Amino acid sequence: MLSTRFHGRGGQGAKTASRILGTAAFLEGFVAQDSPIYGAERRGAPVAAFTRIAREPIRERGLIARPDLVVIADASLIEDPAARVLDGIDERTAVFVNSPLTAGQLDAQNLLSGCLSALDLTDVALQQLGNRGAISALLGAVAGRLVGLRRESIREAIARELADLGLAASVIERNQAVALQCYDAVRTVPVAAAAPQPAAPAQLQVPTYESPTRGTARISASANSVLRETGGWRTFRPVLLPDKCNGCWLCFTYCPDGVISMTKDDKPVIDYDHCKGCQICVHECPTNALVAEREKEGEVAWRAK
Repeated sequence: MLSTRFHGRGGQGAKTASRILGTAAFLEGFVAQDSPIYGAERRGAPVAAFTRIAREPIRERGLIARPDLVVIADASLIEDPAARVLDGIDERTAVFVNSPLTAGQLDAQNLLSGCLSALDLTDVALQQLGNRGAISALLGAVAGRLVGLRRESIREAIARELADLGLAASVIERNQAVALQCYDAVRTVPVAAAAPQPAAPAQLQVPTYESPTRGTARISASANSVLRETGGWRTFRPVLLPDKCNGCWLCFTYCPDGVISMTKDDKPVIDYDHCKGCQICVHECPTNALVAEREKEGEVAWRAK
């Protein structure tokens, strides 16, 4: 059995990429299983998805603790301890990272001990699809290539999964073409199934219950969202072009997280420690005074630590 674990941020398509990989494997006669895991988070929050492929029935369920392949949709996740990207990785694990950095640059400190491959899928999506977030098909195609699935299976799987999302046929065809370009361009690394681990003997667990006076839930803590710096969730940041700003306050009004404040001169100031990069302010700005700028620091900061 081959186990693939996808790591991404909300909106990057890790869940859909996992489904594309599972569907492509199913089309080739494999038994396939895919499932995501995420909480009630917004765009940009760390998410994970899991795909298992085998010739025999798959008896395992749930998280993949010891993956054979790890696909990382955003290199900034590597430095986020909450994302747990490096869990279960050893010298045999194959790793793909969506990044403009080379495999050698990414692994300068040997944090990714497995066989490493990298390709800038975000730039491909920007240049050829005109959408920085449209990388789900590209991730699925790269993962399929690394585990040895055929181009035809990947193409058909992309068509099925994107059609289920309601995308137009022309959009699906363009995604298929670009995804297969990435399929051909990615540097392949060996992906091999791990040796099966002996199962621990099951033990019956007897739960203990506290009395209602101790076990009843209650909310007594003060608000603490300001303590969680969610700026690391961004792939792109909004940047102000002051000469174009007319002080309309629309960015302040539309920001869902309240991270934009206004100066006495009616100019927006963005709290980058908490801005999640949703880009709503960029879309709503009537004068194009706010533009999306790709984050660079997140991909190299973890190497400098």
